[in-house]
Amino acid sequence: MSRRSAGFIGTWAEMQRQHQRQIESEERRRREEARQAQIYRPRVSQGYRESRQAEARQRTAELDAQVATLQGFLSSGCQAPAFRASSLMRVEEIPPFDPGPLAWPVRMPDPSQYQAQGGWTANRRAQAQAEARARFEYDWQAAQAAEAQRQQQLAAAQRDYEQRAEAQRAEVRRHNAAITEATAGVRRGDADSVVEFFSAALYSSATWPEGFPRQVSAAFDSAARQLVLDWELPGYDVVPEAKSVRYVPAQDQDKETARPVTQRRALYREVLAQSVLLVLHQLFAADEYGILDSVALNGFVDAPDPATGRQAQIFLATVMAQRAAFRDLHLEQVDAISCLTDALRGQLATRPDQLTSVRPSRRPQDVGNQVVTHGGGHEEPDLYDMDPIVFESLVADLFRAMGMQAVMTQRSNDGGVDVDALDPTPIRGGKIVVQVKRYRNTVPPTAVRDLYGTVQDVGANKGVLVTTSGFGPGSHTFARGKPLELISGSELVDLLHRHGLRGRLGEGGRPGPAQPAPSGPATPPGDYNVLGMTWSGNVSLDVCALVCHGNRVLSEDHFVFFNNPQTPDGSVRAVPISAPDKAAIRVAFDALPESADRFVLVAAVDPEVNPDADLSGFTDACIRLLDPSMTELGRLEVSDGRRGETALVLGSFRHRQSGDWDFVLGGKGYTGGLEQLVQDYGIEVE
Repeated sequence: MSRRSAGFIGTWAEMQRQHQRQIESEERRRREEARQAQIYRPRVSQGYRESRQAEARQRTAELDAQVATLQGFLSSGCQAPAFRASSLMRVEEIPPFDPGPLAWPVRMPDPSQYQAQGGWTANRRAQAQAEARARFEYDWQAAQAAEAQRQQQLAAAQRDYEQRAEAQRAEVRRHNAAITEATAGVRRGDADSVVEFFSAALYSSATWPEGFPRQVSAAFDSAARQLVLDWELPGYDVVPEAKSVRYVPAQDQDKETARPVTQRRALYREVLAQSVLLVLHQLFAADEYGILDSVALNGFVDAPDPATGRQAQIFLATVMAQRAAFRDLHLEQVDAISCLTDALRGQLATRPDQLTSVRPSRRPQDVGNQVVTHGGGHEEPDLYDMDPIVFESLVADLFRAMGMQAVMTQRSNDGGVDVDALDPTPIRGGKIVVQVKRYRNTVPPTAVRDLYGTVQDVGANKGVLVTTSGFGPGSHTFARGKPLELISGSELVDLLHRHGLRGRLGEGGRPGPAQPAPSGPATPPGDYNVLGMTWSGNVSLDVCALVCHGNRVLSEDHFVFFNNPQTPDGSVRAVPISAPDKAAIRVAFDALPESADRFVLVAAVDPEVNPDADLSGFTDACIRLLDPSMTELGRLEVSDGRRGETALVLGSFRHRQSGDWDFVLGGKGYTGGLEQLVQDYGIEVE
């Protein structure tokens, strides 16, 4: 601990030791209670262990499934339908005009319902009849005005529908005309058209395992009828380093068993060979016009050159495949490495994990005409720099590529709709409203709530929020269980590439985490959450927070408690409470240090207030997730305390690869109080 904190921890440790001595001196009197505690504790601990063991088994199963996918994606890819230009054509399917409530005319008042009421004399009856007529005429005039307004609104809605339908039909016609023109160019052997066509064939494939790159540079040699291309291969990390995961109860940690190095290297080499063969298969299968006699393919990885340390394209495989020879192969049954190196006489690096390279036989720039590149970091459009309207149009194109009908709306405010989509799929389809956010910082939960309001207002089946950045836990908590889908920047780039569209996030063409908003002790982050703690019972507790990498706190200053109310950068700080909370911590997840991947909340008995207390009275506890306006976004249930324990891990927010922070329930308790707990997280206690 630092000098500032050491005194506190030292005092706390001494009080915990005194508390322990008091427990020992009263052991005889409390023996019966201890026996009851032993009956209770294993039941809770057993459930916790079983949950952690099930989670470890699930992670092992995911690793096995990932390896199985890597071993068989060539076979499954060969069974997929071949790419055809006709698949790019769109159908002019315009949903019929739906006027909604405007279709129903306003009901006119019924004169029979306006009879005179009362009147014992002739004058009173005449007066009553006049009043009835006046009420009828007033209501009739109002109904006539409402009907006229309905007809005007109906006519306006009809005109708007016709304009949008015609715009959509015109866009479909323009798209189909462009496809027809490109197809004619392929038949003529036009080099640019041929490259674009076969690039589309590669990008349209949905058979590649998740996380595989999509970058190609290509040129077409018309005289030799040969397509020459450089295709990016996956890196060594595509093969999982871990083989299995098991839970160790004694340490309350997951332990990974490493995959044998020889097995990992062999599988990686097999993955590279399968990748090359699958590219060749997809190209020849897509050649419905008989344009290609051969394909010269070079596979590379984008990695630091071992010799210079600079980022470079390092070629790990090369092959020149003739159509006639390739056509006789049965790829579903071959050994990929033998097929590539023996049957096709290609080259494959002997140690691709160490980036030992091969010499490409022919490069696209050797062809002599213009090289067309797709998917490269310098050629794909940077979504961050894209014009907002162009970005909305790209998102609309994505939804259309996914088989939906989609049109852009007029420019709108944050609470509006940027793209209207219709999923024609029966049962699960329907109207979808889409909002796009070209952000660098995390999308605030208010945007998600606004979208939900729009979904309800327009009666849509689903709302989709697409962003170039990411979403915090508040957004995910609010969206849970609602007809909302949140698509982060990394997911957007992956979807674009899967459906033949282009886009990258920043330099280098790789999606990166959302950049945090500027923050510091003097200028607190503007996008943050407040974590309010509530519980039953009268025990006095201190709720603390630890900013960690794994199970180790980053530094003593990243342990937030009453003697250290905030982290050095101000991203985490204790704040005043408001009912019904008994403790509150504010955290700006995007402003946490880059090395932080866990944000841990703990609670401990205050020995000064309750020196004899334990956590058996800590029940019905939950964490209230609040936005900056203190609006509750959701509740995260936490485990109850247990007898004899004086400190408890409530749970942790864990940083995922997508950039999001997910909450993982805690439950580990400590009989040695906060002293023992913080030592478990790497803080030395004097």
